[in-house]
Amino acid sequence: MQIDILTLFPEMFSALDSSILGRAQKQNKVQIRAINLRDYTEDKHLKCDDYPFGGGAGMVMMAQPIGSAIEALDPDHKARRIYLSPKGQTFRQQKVFELLEYDHLILLCGHYEGVDQRAIDLFIDEEISIGDYVLTGGELPAMVVCDCVCRYVEGVISTSSLVQESFSDNLLEYPQYTRPVEYRGLTVPEVLRSGNHAEIDKWRRQQSERITRENRPDLLAVQEKEDGQR
Repeated sequence: MQIDILTLFPEMFSALDSSILGRAQKQNKVQIRAINLRDYTEDKHLKCDDYPFGGGAGMVMMAQPIGSAIEALDPDHKARRIYLSPKGQTFRQQKVFELLEYDHLILLCGHYEGVDQRAIDLFIDEEISIGDYVLTGGELPAMVVCDCVCRYVEGVISTSSLVQESFSDNLLEYPQYTRPVEYRGLTVPEVLRSGNHAEIDKWRRQQSERITRENRPDLLAVQEKEDGQR
């Protein structure tokens, strides 16, 4: 999979060269490129933003650098083009699986007061938000999308590590423990040390349901709805 990130601040994405994603790139499992939009502006001063028509605070990113960059990277429109925006649909696990169907993703990071609407209308397929809050730009959301999607690319993470994660079956993940058995008066639950895998699976399911009920009851409502449709 190839992911191109259009940004005014490509240096922010050095974090993606570390840990699991860094190793995946070295092994050519995925290719992640931070593309500097200033390389595509027609302004001699490398300007990529201007004052908004109608007035208002802040600056707006111009359509021209965005359009030129996308046309250069994806002339035949085979990539899925995404604008990271608080106006977009909330990013959920199902969307991760949908994006995995594409070999090439282009992620546009907004900044300042946003992006000229014409760039969105002409060059963007969908808008995605990672949550109901406002950030200074789309760079962190782009990293989130990269991390979520790339970890499911074949060979990036062992298949066994992807089983029974949070949001599998609309449930949050059960508690995890490792050595030592006792730490500051707290011990690993006996069932996890029993070797009885049927009882361990039962305990983990119960814990997942409990944690989901306490922290995200909305997920249980979704699961009950899906069960009722089967």
